[in-house]
Amino acid sequence: MLAKRIIPCLDIKDGRTVKGVNFVDLRDAGDPVELAEIYSKEGADELVFLDISATEQKRKTLAELVYRIAEKVNIPFTVGGGISSIEDVDILLQNGADKVSINSSAVKNPQLINDLAAKFGSQCIVVAIDAKQIDGEWIVHLVGGKVPTERKLFEWAKEVEERGAGEILFTSMDHDGTKGGFANEALARLSTELNIPIIASGGAGNLQHFTDTFTLGKADAALAASVFHFKEIGITELKEKLKENGIPVRL
Repeated sequence: MLAKRIIPCLDIKDGRTVKGVNFVDLRDAGDPVELAEIYSKEGADELVFLDISATEQKRKTLAELVYRIAEKVNIPFTVGGGISSIEDVDILLQNGADKVSINSSAVKNPQLINDLAAKFGSQCIVVAIDAKQIDGEWIVHLVGGKVPTERKLFEWAKEVEERGAGEILFTSMDHDGTKGGFANEALARLSTELNIPIIASGGAGNLQHFTDTFTLGKADAALAASVFHFKEIGITELKEKLKENGIPVRL
């Protein structure tokens, strides 16, 4: 079995790392360059950097900040926020990103997934899906969770895979920042129905939640932010606990 991955997420706004609850009430969580270096040294498997206001503010991801982070880390590094063209991806990869994450732009222009996968390879393209339950259906949302769409999670995820995405980063908006555990039922269905890796996001609060998302949720990777940023869970401690629980991880 492939090793399960632990991925700290740096949500960036105005050059600082921030964290909220259910996508609102953001608070400062530190300098992204310093945090990235710490996580790389502590044994994180990958990093995700999301410029959460890039799409909303109609500006491009902070390529200079990407470059500064890439200089400090020696693990795969995914960058998202405001990416809508081959040119955007080119700039980020030149500045040190290993993969890119697209979200709103993919829903608005699904052909973008095909184009990016053809140009850069599927292994480079992560499609992020933010969804929450409305009347029992998982509905996809855009622009940092502010705009509901007519897309349903499982149908959209399948289309994303067919168009050439290499991974899906699924964030449950209902669970985000609540520290009540991941959306394991939805994750398990995604993992069962799709053949590409699924990254779980939204809800990490304790060590057991990670074990649960790898066993009950069948996730390939678990992404978290505040529990790492505010030193509630250490990455080394987490991986040792996962290993004790029979979860394959890289130590």
